[in-house]
Amino acid sequence: MPLPWPLPDRSDLRDRLLEAYRRGRGYHDVRHLGEVLDRLHELGASENRDLILAAWYHDAVYDAAGDNEDRSARLAQEQLAGTGADGAEVARLVRLTKSHDPAPGDADGEALCDADLAILAAGDERYAEYVAGVRAEYAHIPDADFARGRAAILEELLGHGRLFRTAHGQRHWEQPARSNLARELEELRRQAG
Repeated sequence: MPLPWPLPDRSDLRDRLLEAYRRGRGYHDVRHLGEVLDRLHELGASENRDLILAAWYHDAVYDAAGDNEDRSARLAQEQLAGTGADGAEVARLVRLTKSHDPAPGDADGEALCDADLAILAAGDERYAEYVAGVRAEYAHIPDADFARGRAAILEELLGHGRLFRTAHGQRHWEQPARSNLARELEELRRQAG
């Protein structure tokens, strides 16, 4: 099934983005993009052109050089110039996926961040695939170092009062996500010794 693309006269941009998502990624790939777009649909946000574009661009740049969200945001702003889309708004939304901490009342930011984090609430099999994909993206890092770093990220996430900002996310994804994170954290602590 084709992924929804809101700029039908700019399929060249879509094709370039798909190529980027297909380039040697363990998790931040076309499947992840499709899942984020599906979650936006689930949240009732699939008609918002700039939000859909932000989903497409949120991991457009993903490599070990770092600063991926800012580089993805700059790419969005450059490529969307002259398309009628609000490149500045798309870039703003993309940058939010670094912290996943939109301001209260930022409905678009809340929707994108929740859609991006919804993988944390996946069923056991998909969650295991997600974890393996993330590990593959950081294969260059020794196991013990990866375990410590990943554990710190999960501890930070679990320390938030809530992972999801939308009512739907809180109702449907919060508890399964916390259970998955707690289970993974326990395993990482065993690995790190």
